[in-house]
Amino acid sequence: MNDKDFKEIFTRYSANPIIRPSDIPYRVNSVFNAAATLLEKDTLLLMRVEDRRGISHLTAARSRDGVSDWVIDPKPTLLPNPAEYPEELWGIEDPRITYISQLDLWAVVYTSYSRGGPLVSLATTQDFKTFQRKGVVMPPEDKDAALFPVQFNGRWAMLHRPVSAFAGVGAHIWISFSPDMKHWGDHQIVVPARRGGWWDADKIGLSPPPLLTDRGWLILYHGVRTTPSGCIYRLGLALLDRENPTMLLARSDEWIFAPEEDYEVLGDVDKVVFPCGWVAAGDEVRLYYGCADKSIALATANISEMLEWLQRHNENGLEE
Repeated sequence: MNDKDFKEIFTRYSANPIIRPSDIPYRVNSVFNAAATLLEKDTLLLMRVEDRRGISHLTAARSRDGVSDWVIDPKPTLLPNPAEYPEELWGIEDPRITYISQLDLWAVVYTSYSRGGPLVSLATTQDFKTFQRKGVVMPPEDKDAALFPVQFNGRWAMLHRPVSAFAGVGAHIWISFSPDMKHWGDHQIVVPARRGGWWDADKIGLSPPPLLTDRGWLILYHGVRTTPSGCIYRLGLALLDRENPTMLLARSDEWIFAPEEDYEVLGDVDKVVFPCGWVAAGDEVRLYYGCADKSIALATANISEMLEWLQRHNENGLEE
């Protein structure tokens, strides 16, 4: 593609960041990595908020247009509860929300930071005021997890990112299946991290939950590249088969979104764009992403353009 033909797929909101630490109605260090869903007529964000001890919890924000005038809960919406759930000792982080129409509830999958390392926990809710915890569903070290909204052959499916203790193995996106959302099996790699000099070599992870399109399940994922000046978190696309999500249909060669603006480059962790939620309305998707582990920003894109871009940039299988 010639430079003159290049077009950015995602468009940043002109007034980014949309939520900063100063917007939280109580004292905090940072707000970032928010899950997103539609709740009645509002867009709801379930935000990771880090207090000044360094411990994270989740707080909800609501907006009628999903862009501005956010109404933020006056106190934490979901706090760690290490007395009953010891895996939450050092906080709860990075939620992803999936609406399960079959059960008429939302499943919130999040990272619990335990004494033994980060792991995957799951809770359900019908109003984002009260939550029913299922507890640990994946042991350490595991994170970046989200549910599919439907069952496959009578079982629920979850994407997640375990990390092996063996050096050089890499951190890949896995898929697992469950009859009850509590007990999980049939674990297998579905999107492998590449090797070598790729932007997504060695360590990748799911960003928002999978999005169903007419071509399959669209996956937005992050790749982490280690450089002499530190890590860079950038985003790419993949596509899974609609009926068999263990089948990888396409995988982008290039990254599609990267930290470029000052609020994405400078923060508690520099050079990070990290989405945990997106909301689709027709062909448009609103992407909510954490910026440098400090604030939350918004970008928009068209699903059709993402799929066309992925078709042009599909390098599935070219890993070496």
